[in-house]
Amino acid sequence: MTPLEHLTRLCPPPSASAVPVVDWTGVEEAVGFELPGDYKELASRYGPGAFGGFIRIYHPAAPTPWVDLTGPVPATVRAQLQRDQRSSAYRPPHDAQQLFPVGVTDNGDQLFWVTDPEDRPEAWRVAVNEARGPRRHTHDGNLTDFLAGALSGRLAIALFPGGLLDGGTPFVPSPSPDSSPSPDSSPFPDSGAQAASLHDPEPPVHTSDVRTWARANGYEVPDRGRVPADIITKWRQANE
Repeated sequence: MTPLEHLTRLCPPPSASAVPVVDWTGVEEAVGFELPGDYKELASRYGPGAFGGFIRIYHPAAPTPWVDLTGPVPATVRAQLQRDQRSSAYRPPHDAQQLFPVGVTDNGDQLFWVTDPEDRPEAWRVAVNEARGPRRHTHDGNLTDFLAGALSGRLAIALFPGGLLDGGTPFVPSPSPDSSPSPDSSPFPDSGAQAASLHDPEPPVHTSDVRTWARANGYEVPDRGRVPADIITKWRQANE
């Protein structure tokens, strides 16, 4: 059984008609390198969303730039890694130049491709860096194998919460850009929207997007509960 077959048994993907078609040639031109084949298969089968209600893989058709493979977050995170490599106690386990962000957890842990050797994307491993902490994990396999292993319990990822598998391992597709889910419609805690009040003209805020943006830009935000109002304001200003 291939890693993708294993993953689709654990996390049934959406119907093919619900998954956006991706121009992979254009995406690879945008990021500046050839992407691993397993990633393109994974993204083409699932579309944007969250695995196990916890792990969000960056996708070129994501409804928000903060989880878009071609958006601003990968470059921002990579720049932060380079600063950490020079001065921080939380140094990456690999050369920052070899790490390309490919996902994020709801706790803010970052997933990376270890792009070595650069010209062999099929050989790239996966690294996970703890949010605001020193713990690291490197998986000697591709991204799809990492997801299948983490969500089946085959891989012990100390950075991930112990109850990750308690609610099953569903794949939760991202809402379309023009949808407005209510706060109670979230399929897992803290992943939906903080609704605007009846008198507030602002649209709902997807807290997972705000947390991803905030952590990529050096702001401290809680893992659960409401995001501070000043962080939401800064997020809105950055997205105007």
